[in-house]
Amino acid sequence: MRSLVKWGVRLLVPVAATAGLAACGGGGGADLEIYSGRNRDLIEPLIERFEAESGLDVEVRYPGDSTAAALLIDSEGDRGPDLFISQSPGAMGFLDAQGHLLELDGDAFDRVPDRLRAPDGHWVGTSARVRVVVYNANNVEPVELPDSVFDLVDSEYRGRVGIAADNASFVDFVTSMRELEGDDEAQRFLEGLAANDVRDYGTGNDAVLAAVARGEVDFGLVNHYYNARAKAEDPDQPTVNHLFAAGDVGSVVLLTTVGLLQSGDDHRSAAERFIEFLLSDESQQYFADETLEYPVVDGIEVGETGIGSLSEIDAPTVDLARLGEEFGSTRDMIESSGVVDS
Repeated sequence: MRSLVKWGVRLLVPVAATAGLAACGGGGGADLEIYSGRNRDLIEPLIERFEAESGLDVEVRYPGDSTAAALLIDSEGDRGPDLFISQSPGAMGFLDAQGHLLELDGDAFDRVPDRLRAPDGHWVGTSARVRVVVYNANNVEPVELPDSVFDLVDSEYRGRVGIAADNASFVDFVTSMRELEGDDEAQRFLEGLAANDVRDYGTGNDAVLAAVARGEVDFGLVNHYYNARAKAEDPDQPTVNHLFAAGDVGSVVLLTTVGLLQSGDDHRSAAERFIEFLLSDESQQYFADETLEYPVVDGIEVGETGIGSLSEIDAPTVDLARLGEEFGSTRDMIESSGVVDS
């Protein structure tokens, strides 16, 4: 079973190829330095808008997915950046558990409901997403749609399901399953997927969606907005988001998050201005319109997600703070199950 550090070595290979990245934390003259586990195309428009409105110079690095970024920040210590933007609460919670985060304050933080921010005040959600199973409508009959994520280990789904086992959202989903159903059920589910010839697409939810679209697999476990964005660009794409039955862990609600790092204490004022910007109506509407995620503050019109409004989704309640506490052990469980395509 691979330890968390070894997972980090595997995931940080692309980072190591970027000369000097691990040694350049702390700003390099910028007013604010950010590591982002979110894709550049999703976050860069907001960075540019913030720079224009604030007059501050922001340096952003994209050292792999959220897991890779969190592990890099942990290794850098006080040489790290000022802020971390994470695709998942699990990677952020890991840094919180390691003592890397500072407490947030201000009116913007209070705009977010308690359930969508850290109980200790060390991170806050910036947008929400729902886990779904996306399917190819050309290859799947309505009667074949699973009621529960646990159905996917049945023989009728053999070789037909794709996952992104290294993706931070998949890790958070498995940790949610552990919290709600217990470790034994989570282990049986993962081993059942492996025995059912699940296809692993590494860190890429987008790769899972593409595989479903071209018919390589019929079903894929992803976040809802991947298909919502693809359908906005190509309405004829034969992929459809499907919610599991009410309360099923397969349709758990997860968050993107932002946290102020101990290494960014000297730039606290700029960091807090940026967090306020992410939680402004302007930025929240951007998430709703452009990334097709759910806003975390009230009063923002939601875009076309394909699964309805967040209030209409009967998702299970998960203690998001626990996702970081189980970060490493969940990754080990995923690795030992055999679902990871090595």
